[in-house]
Amino acid sequence: MILDSIKNSDRYNSLHPLFSKAFEYIRSLDFSNLETGKTEIQGRDLFVSISESNLNNEEDAKLEVHNKYIDIQIPVSKPEGFGWISRKDMKNPKDDFNTEKDVQFFSDKPESYFDVCPGSFVIFFPEDGHAPCIGQGSVLKIVVKVLVKE
Repeated sequence: MILDSIKNSDRYNSLHPLFSKAFEYIRSLDFSNLETGKTEIQGRDLFVSISESNLNNEEDAKLEVHNKYIDIQIPVSKPEGFGWISRKDMKNPKDDFNTEKDVQFFSDKPESYFDVCPGSFVIFFPEDGHAPCIGQGSVLKIVVKVLVKE
């Protein structure tokens, strides 16, 4: 997991061949005038979802993991809370892995919680269990999906 300011995003370009293109796209957006929806930047290898997401309390947050995609999550309208736990410490799956949606949910509890403020981003790799959308009300957010290169 990585948490940092969008201003520092170039520091992470060497971690994945598509991070440069992902962060370039993020920096090109007018955050004051975003429309919800999905945009393919490089087909299914790199795409963006902009959505208004309902927030939950910590107890109701959904802990999830992905196999094929890295998440870059950016709250736009207000801070968003997240939970985190190492995937290797997750023991209680709620269901089988959904390969079509690249997600599996767990009933385990995160071992730490933190807020991500507008202007910052968090990157979750496949080894990161994460519980997004913690807080009150709703948040306008950007989620960039980056295909894991094998």
